[in-house]
Amino acid sequence: MTRTQWVSIAAVVLALLFAGTAAVASSVSRDGGSEQSRTPSADSPDAGFARDMAVHHQQAVEMSFIVRDSTDDEDVRRLAYDIANTQANQRGMLLGWLDLWGLPKAEAAKEPMAWMMSVPMEGMDHGYEAHDGSLMPGMATKTELKQLREARGEKAEILYLQLMTDHHKGGVSMAQGCVRLCTVGAEKSLAEGMVAAQESEMKLMADLLKERGAAAR
Repeated sequence: MTRTQWVSIAAVVLALLFAGTAAVASSVSRDGGSEQSRTPSADSPDAGFARDMAVHHQQAVEMSFIVRDSTDDEDVRRLAYDIANTQANQRGMLLGWLDLWGLPKAEAAKEPMAWMMSVPMEGMDHGYEAHDGSLMPGMATKTELKQLREARGEKAEILYLQLMTDHHKGGVSMAQGCVRLCTVGAEKSLAEGMVAAQESEMKLMADLLKERGAAAR
């Protein structure tokens, strides 16, 4: 088994472990647990994180499917598959919680990241302005997505790894914000799993970039 397989499997296992814990906790809450009386409000960090991370994850899934069709490299394709699979599953959980709480999946009047603007976070740009389709820190722009769709082979691999590293950095900061601010235990556990898995994947992506004579941006 290659290094990529080991790291990818470890990241997926971590994410699924925390997801399983979150699912159990959510089930307990529905059955009358202590969280039932603390259903988040629409403007709570719990709801904001669920909405924003669902959007953030969707782009990671999109980029992973793009690179899957742009390269034959097994390591990058396997990593892309793992990211797409894990983040699609997590996105389903986040949207499911919003349904469970009876809250909207999108709020046009809310700026992305508004739920964590009061929290000082190292590496998080609280003054971030949406531009060219990039709604939150780490998200690729429409121009970058177009470049990724047009790239092939090693060029596509490098661009994907760079874009996904940026994406993970933004995602980790958001998840750390939820760990600090969210009140639903199941969601905090899922956020902790995201931090562990994405930090592991960033280390792998740094190695893959180095093998290609490149580095994170």
